[in-house]
Amino acid sequence: VDLSNCSLHDVPPELAEATTAIVLDLTENPLTTLPNESFLGFTHLQLLAVLPVLECPGGSDAWQEVRVDGSSRLCHGQRNPCNVSAELAWPCPENSACAPDGPGLIQCLCDSPFHGYKCLREGTFPVLLFSGILGTATISLSLLLWGTQRRKAKSP
Repeated sequence: VDLSNCSLHDVPPELAEATTAIVLDLTENPLTTLPNESFLGFTHLQLLAVLPVLECPGGSDAWQEVRVDGSSRLCHGQRNPCNVSAELAWPCPENSACAPDGPGLIQCLCDSPFHGYKCLREGTFPVLLFSGILGTATISLSLLLWGTQRRKAKSP
């Protein structure tokens, strides 16, 4: 994706739709910062070109190679932040696994069959029980209202 020389003062929010981009050029724009959140989901990004005054998103540790080449800083080869030593590993809760979510960003995905907050719930959502209770409550309330309100209805 070539967004060079587009007079961008901030990273456009529409960029979030280009998460499958492999190469992104943001040079020759008056950008002042590159928020890490702007690159959430950019797991395929392998080359990012920005102004030399800007840091690579996620810092230089998030990239295999960072170099200044003329009028641009090249961030090359996104590293997997989950592949680090045990003492620096991201604190994913039990029953979950670390997965990359962009330069220097991670997400914790629940292992099957766990789900919910901090992957503490096991099994699946009780659809039958939920539907049965909701259906019974709806029918009961409808019958109650029909029985109490039909005397107020005028007959033709």
